[in-house]
Formats: sequence, structure tokens, C-alpha cells
Amino acid sequence: MIKKLCLVFVVLSALNVYSQEGTTSPYSFYGIGSLKFKGTAENRSMAGLSIYADSIHVNLKNPATFAGNNVKISPFNNESRPVKFTVGGTHSSTKLKTNDASDKASSTTFNYLAISVPMGKAGFTFGLLPYTSVGYRLDAKEMLMDSLVTKNRYRGEGGVNRAFLGLGYQLTKDLSIGADASYNFGNIQNTTIEFLYDDEGEPLQYQSREQNRSDLSGINFNLGIYYTPMINEKLKLFSGLTYSPSSDLKSQNERVFATIVINPNTGQEFEINEIDADLESVGLDRTTLNLPSKFSFGVGIGRERRWFLGAEYTSLKTSEFSNRIFDIENATFEDASTFAFGGFYIPQYTSFNKYWKRVVYRAGVRFENTGLKINNESINEFGISFGVGLPVGRMFSNANLGFEVGQRGTTNQNLVQENFINFQLSLSLNDRWFVKRKFN
Repeated sequence: MIKKLCLVFVVLSALNVYSQEGTTSPYSFYGIGSLKFKGTAENRSMAGLSIYADSIHVNLKNPATFAGNNVKISPFNNESRPVKFTVGGTHSSTKLKTNDASDKASSTTFNYLAISVPMGKAGFTFGLLPYTSVGYRLDAKEMLMDSLVTKNRYRGEGGVNRAFLGLGYQLTKDLSIGADASYNFGNIQNTTIEFLYDDEGEPLQYQSREQNRSDLSGINFNLGIYYTPMINEKLKLFSGLTYSPSSDLKSQNERVFATIVINPNTGQEFEINEIDADLESVGLDRTTLNLPSKFSFGVGIGRERRWFLGAEYTSLKTSEFSNRIFDIENATFEDASTFAFGGFYIPQYTSFNKYWKRVVYRAGVRFENTGLKINNESINEFGISFGVGLPVGRMFSNANLGFEVGQRGTTNQNLVQENFINFQLSLSLNDRWFVKRKFN
């Protein structure tokens, strides 16, 4: 049953990867979209904390956690860690609000797919995940002849995906290091339609449309350290540090202008004529986008398989972001930062006759400056998260459910405030691929 459920999840996830539209936020209009990956469902249920790792879950945010550990698991004959497989997705429901209007939107998207394989004191992990996402449909209106009419219509889709491979190694009983490399790929497509009207306020037959497409590719790296010494016989310190140096994305760009006719009943667009813009003459056909460096540090305390509390700070040098093809007059980027606090509680890990005592209960809160600044107004985000880890099967596999409510943006300066609800679902499956043969 677990394998069938997992197969369905993978198929649905793969379809979402190719569709690439995993957000409805108007703020995905800026830069290369909204940051999509914020950790596994287990991480996000604790506000995104990446400083806790165990033998049955994959922590994709710190590659040092891919390494071996000294915890033996009895169902595996106390010999080795299991091969871990994880896949997850999110459904988001958002209420968009301005000073004088409101609307609702929703999206369902793939979050990640990864496999972690143990190799003694080492371990490697590979997988696929969306990094950023673009998805918006906006109408800019103005008063004309005492009527409110559409002046411009904006649409966008796409995003950046990552295929990654990471390796961790256990230097000592308490200290591990790791690194991963990611190949970033994807495209972003933006469309703008300008509506023109006659002297009586009636729309003209022909309208103007501009279409832009940027195909992005590049490589970046992430380094990690994980340190977990015992404080006393029961309590353990959990600490982690990650650093991603700045990197470049190559962008191949094209722009097409067209005269179109729009069917007033269906909204379908018919091209009358098109012309390709000569981006090469102005040096915009091939540009380089700088992905900012990222640093995170967190520390926590807990009792293994019982409870954990921690805090983490993340800094993203978003002010380093630059690409002339994405420059927008009223938008700038400042350094982004996130403060996260969270933890979990397990009533009784070894209670095999009382199911709900083995359930993991998670919660957290985070405060984030996204790094985007529009009309001199910083776009901040706040979220409160809850989640449970439900044991499935006999080999410590589990289904993780997460729930987050929060707010992004503001109605100041004619901006949009988003009140969102995110529901996350993931499967963490464990199995043995390498079995040591024994002879009596």
C-alpha cells in the first residue's frame, strides 16, 4: 500500500514540475520569482528549522546531516541506517487584499523528491526540487470617462528548478560536514497587454502585447556543518551552520511585440502581426544573473526521540541580486533575513500498542524580511506552523502533515497584502538496500 501511495504521489509531483506554476503571489512578478523551497514538511512544521536530523527523515537544507551517525535501529538488526526516500507537496490558499479590493487564489505544487543512501560514516543524497516560482495574473485599472477600465494586464509563469547531489561525512561522533551541488534550470515567461481606448471610452479593436521569455541555467553550492554533543546523560545540543556562496545564472532572453485582437467573450488572443525585438543590439540577449550568498546558523536542545526546541537565523544577501533584463523602476532588493523558532514532542516513541503516543507533534513561528522592497516599502512575511508525523507501516516510515497560516506584504503604498494558508503533505519512507549476509 505504501509503495502504491508513493507512486501516485511521484506521478502527481512530476506533472507539477513540468507545469512550473506553483504560486499565485503577485510578488513573484519581481526578480526570478518567489522563493519556493523552504525545507521538507517536517522542517516547515517547525517554522523551517534545519538544525535537527535523525535516522528516518531527510534534512535537505544542511548537507552535513547526510552523514552517518551512531544511532542503531533495531528493525534493521542494529547494523546500519536505512535508505531514506522522501517526497512532498503543498496546497496553498491565499486571500489577496488591497485598500479597495480583494480576491482569492489557490495553487497545488510539488515541493521535493529525494533519496538518501548511507555509506558507513558517509552518506549521499540526490533529488529534485523547485527553487523559485512565478505565477500571477494582474489587471491594472484606471478611471476613464467616469468608468473604471483595464489599462494593463500582466501574466507570468515559470520558475527555477534544482537537481542536486550532496555528500556528508561524519568526522567524529558529534561532528559532521557536508556539501551539495545543484544544477539550476528553468524559464520565466512574462506577458504584458496594453489596452487602448477611443475618445468615447470604448476599447479599440487592436491591442498591443509584449512577451518576454528567459531561459535560465547555472550551478551553485551549499556547505554545511552539524554538531550534536551530549550535554548530560539525557540532554543533547543540536547545532548547524550552512553557507552558500554567491553564484551566477546564465539567462538567454527573447522579446516579442505583437498586435492582437481579444475575443471579449472568451478572452482568447489572436495575433495580427508579430515582431522580434533585437535584444542583441542592446546587449540583452544573453545576460548573467547573480544569485546571492546565503548563511544560516541555528542551535537547539532536546532529548532524542522525545522533544526538541530550537532557533535559527538565516541571512540572504538579496542586495547582490542583479540582472538588467529583470530591472524594474519601483522595485529594489535589500538583504533578506529570517528568524525561526520551533520544536517537536513525542509522547512515547516506543509505545507500539498506542498509536497516538508515537505521533510526532511539531510547531513553530517565523519572521521574515523577503528582501523585496517596492515603493520604499519592505515586503515582510510572518507564519505560524503546526504539524504531525504519523507512523506508517512497520519500518519507521511516516506521513507528515503540516499546516501554516501567515501573512505577506502590506496594503501601504497601494501594495497587496496576502493572507495565506499552506497545507503540506510528505512521505518519508525507509527501507534496506544493502543487507550484510550472515552465516552460522
